[in-house]
Amino acid sequence: MRLRCVLPILLLCAGAPVGADWNALVDRADRQLPRLHALLVLDDGRPVVEHVRRGPGLDRPAALKSLSKTVLSALAGIAIEQGRIEAVDVPLVDLLGPLPAGADPAAADITLAHALSLRTGLRSTSGRYYGAWVQSANWVDHVLTRPMADRPGGRMIYSTGSTHLVAAALAASGESDVHALARRWLGAPLGITVPDWMTDPQGIHFGGNQMQLSPRALARFGEMYRNGGRYAGRQVLAEDWVRASWTAYGTSPWSNDDYGYGWFITELAGEAAYYGRGYGGQALIVVPSVGMTFVMTSDPDPPSRGGYFDRIKRLAGEAVRLAR
Repeated sequence: MRLRCVLPILLLCAGAPVGADWNALVDRADRQLPRLHALLVLDDGRPVVEHVRRGPGLDRPAALKSLSKTVLSALAGIAIEQGRIEAVDVPLVDLLGPLPAGADPAAADITLAHALSLRTGLRSTSGRYYGAWVQSANWVDHVLTRPMADRPGGRMIYSTGSTHLVAAALAASGESDVHALARRWLGAPLGITVPDWMTDPQGIHFGGNQMQLSPRALARFGEMYRNGGRYAGRQVLAEDWVRASWTAYGTSPWSNDDYGYGWFITELAGEAAYYGRGYGGQALIVVPSVGMTFVMTSDPDPPSRGGYFDRIKRLAGEAVRLAR
């Protein structure tokens, strides 16, 4: 569908100039983003764009790829708020037990905060290292026995292995697995479906990849962050955790955007913007100053050319201008 409008924005669909501008945004997305499946834009909670080009649509789960890291960060924040994990600066060895044989002793200094912000110091498990990692017999041990490429708390090293350590910490913090926590802590209060997803050989849910949410569910998640952790009058996530997640701890060497706890930090059209991203063009972008939540799902299958997400950011920048 090209643009489906709902009652609160009926005037935008009746030929008013603003409606025409949003239609132009959709046309630009179709022309410039060949991998596009669905685009959903909310302005102060009201949908102004609901566009499906192909794929599962707005209401069915779609692959998030590495955007899963952003969702996982929220679970970590709730675990701390509920006392299942003492604090974000707790060493991972206090949660996971002693380091495996062969690990560098410096790995004992890695904290949950380091893992969330991709600053463990361990060599990456992503890119050319990914295949060997996911084919290993023990994903957590494989991550922890990577050589140290920097000190814990040093530079950002993009690695899904780091966020898998977060999932392992969540799994070790109580009797429920990570999927059960996601359903209880996010699914129920947000009124969304959180399907089960793959686990490692030890039964730990993949931390940082392979989650699925529908675009509408992802928009509710983004709206919760935009509103300081609140959704439908309920404090789902601590406001302090939202602020902490949107604080820069490191910088991506590829995009030069900063990184918090599961969120990239940038500017779009001169406004502070926070985003999660996944391979192939999965995107959740929140711009609180203009009340915008921007969701995109795309073809998650290889290949995906470099620079594609830059096009998504430019499109989101145009949406910011329209939302002002």
